[in-house]
Amino acid sequence: MTVRHIAVVGAGYWGKNLVRNFAELGALHTICDASLSVLGGHEALPQTIARTTDFESVLSNPEIEGVVIATPAATHHGLTMRALHAGKDVFVEKPLALTASEGSQLVQLAARYERVLLVGHLLEYHPALTALRQMLRAGDLGKLLYVYSNRLNLGKFRTEENILWSFAPHDIAAILGLAGDTLPERLSASGSAYLNANIADVTLTTMEFSGDLRAHIFVSWLHPFKEQRLVVVGSQGMAEFADTDPEHKLKVYDHQVRWVNGLPTPVKANARPVEFPPTEPLRNECEDFLRCIRERTTPVSSGSRALKVLQVLQSCQESLDTGGAWVSISPLQDRAFFAHETAIVESPDGIGEGSKIWHHTHVMPGVRMGTNCILGQNVFVGKDVSIGNGVKVQNNVSLYEGVVLEDDVFCGPSCVFTNVVNPRSNVARRDEFKPTVVKRGASIGANAVIVCGHTVGEHAFIGAGAVVTHDVPAHALVYGNPARVHGWMCACGVQLDDDNGLWRCHACGNTYVEADSGLNQVSKE
Repeated sequence: MTVRHIAVVGAGYWGKNLVRNFAELGALHTICDASLSVLGGHEALPQTIARTTDFESVLSNPEIEGVVIATPAATHHGLTMRALHAGKDVFVEKPLALTASEGSQLVQLAARYERVLLVGHLLEYHPALTALRQMLRAGDLGKLLYVYSNRLNLGKFRTEENILWSFAPHDIAAILGLAGDTLPERLSASGSAYLNANIADVTLTTMEFSGDLRAHIFVSWLHPFKEQRLVVVGSQGMAEFADTDPEHKLKVYDHQVRWVNGLPTPVKANARPVEFPPTEPLRNECEDFLRCIRERTTPVSSGSRALKVLQVLQSCQESLDTGGAWVSISPLQDRAFFAHETAIVESPDGIGEGSKIWHHTHVMPGVRMGTNCILGQNVFVGKDVSIGNGVKVQNNVSLYEGVVLEDDVFCGPSCVFTNVVNPRSNVARRDEFKPTVVKRGASIGANAVIVCGHTVGEHAFIGAGAVVTHDVPAHALVYGNPARVHGWMCACGVQLDDDNGLWRCHACGNTYVEADSGLNQVSKE
């Protein structure tokens, strides 16, 4: 097999197994991890294999063809998107993303760039499951009637994801494959959290497919012994895939049901082991990634197939959150907003309809943006920033965590927001972020600086280059360094005229009166 240059990102708990396999295949170029101690734990690797804590250096290295992502699930969408934008083929561990819309975005992006996108559903590469699928396709078990899967163990307990998202993706992928890659018509998931509030430790999922096929998935990390078992019931036979069985992982039971005096009577038969190639599933998975890079083919566990798993998982979580209610899987909807292909949007679900996100703009997780907004080129929107409807942010603006822009706010080119009053590069200040609120209809001129911890009032107007160090009253016209009030502005954007204590707009006729918070509108002619 032709050697390919692969970087493994996340070289710890599970990533170390990927590092081992790609190193043994002669394809490992770089290992990347935020922890120096994790990188140091791979001292047995040849020194020719690079170590780095800098993900950007991986993306910018033209020698690296494929990126393998084995980081926490919450980072999968953002890192995969950045790797695809950088022109890399990607192998990302399950789940593909945390929402179906994010997963769909990655699948579409990989297709647009003609990149390989493999998702680490390991059972898809188990030779026993491959043999079982072949038996079903050949009709050896008759019509598929029922499937159940148990994945049980004691620990490893997670705090960032529940048992459904941690264990069940493997079984969902396997069952969808056995069902011909069709989605269930409806499903129900119930479970309980015993160790950490709102993090389910045990779940039971029921799936109903067309044609009377039913499936159950039972997952738990509160179980006294380890069990990984998948049972398939067909009209002419049954099969058991027990991955924890040291001798015979795949067995067929030629049981039959005969009708005696009008009653169904079981006729049992001995289990018959099924032979299959003794290859390691993870090695098969890694080899498939290298093969797809070389031949430009589609992986067994492709992004499109993984997206179906994500749709099922998301619907399972919806059912779990509603106490086990039956849920139908909704078809994926096209995004209601536009994002240029160079933009990175890490939480698409938070972007409103009709909004536009332009070249090289990065929108971090947790951002909520309303309808019909425009983010210009090279804009950065920090984690959990809130943006209302109809907001326009011009080129080269950074909206850091803590910024709130209400409806119809305008931010001119290169205006600056801060969120710490006394920053030091060697002192963490995350607990000292101060919010900045820009109220409805306010405008901020080019190159203005808004020092954090202040509020810009409704329809205020900040002049170009101003440095705002205090709260700005509603409708105030401020400029200078430090910015001071030099007049008043109408909601329509025209400077107001003083008329014996009233402030009038000669353009639209609005009339205002001064108040403690700025101006209040009193009439419109």
